[in-house]
Amino acid sequence: MPDKFGILFIGDLIGRPGRRALARFLPELKKKYQPDLIIANAENAAGGSGLTEEIGKELFFQVDVLTSGNHIWDKKEALSYLDKESRLLRPANYPPGNPGHGHYIFQSEKGIKAAVLNLQGRVFMEPIECPFRQADQELEKILQITPIVVIDFHAEATSEKQALGWYLAGRVSAVIGTHTHTPTADERILPGGTAFLTDVGMAGGLNSIIGMKPEQALQRFLLSRPQRFEPATDGLVLSAVFISIDSASGKALSIKRETLIEEKSEE
Repeated sequence: MPDKFGILFIGDLIGRPGRRALARFLPELKKKYQPDLIIANAENAAGGSGLTEEIGKELFFQVDVLTSGNHIWDKKEALSYLDKESRLLRPANYPPGNPGHGHYIFQSEKGIKAAVLNLQGRVFMEPIECPFRQADQELEKILQITPIVVIDFHAEATSEKQALGWYLAGRVSAVIGTHTHTPTADERILPGGTAFLTDVGMAGGLNSIIGMKPEQALQRFLLSRPQRFEPATDGLVLSAVFISIDSASGKALSIKRETLIEEKSEE
């Protein structure tokens, strides 16, 4: 039997409710899976948009690596934090000159190294560098260090996410989508041993519209004008995925989705 390396990947943390959901459900998931590496997307962890250093430090008591996306720039203080905290990633395909790093090499207690690579899509999003070509460039460096590579692909279009999964099939351990806050049910192992899921979902308020208070989100659609959004606080939900990987080859052995819910009234 191959030596297994387990990765628990948690969807976008939405404000304080997302952080509460993480604290509430992570111990249960850790007990069940005993992961070697825990990843969470934190681009919305501060008030539902952006990240602060204080909140980042809080999260690092619970997870090993934080990924992000287009909202990582929403809090100005995140710019300096990206430069000094290597475990906090921003998409690698933002243009040169931006602060921060696009990948991180994690080493487990057993001494096994695993890379986390953050990329962002371009369909219905900012026209930044090509994530496909950027992945090629990053992998030239990463695969010299470890065969275990998990990618957070922060993208809007399901087709673009699936395309990257197939493009990298057999070259990385996993391609996991974030950004839409809505979990998909298409988890599978692609040819060559790459675990894939179009979107892992979110952690935050259960009774919400993608994590935000429904009454505010509805006004945006009904009135077609900008609205202030606040994270929903009624109930909790956390969506995650656990990936088991052959530590020698970097090929995924299994992938399993998890959605944990606590239905309760607003505190």
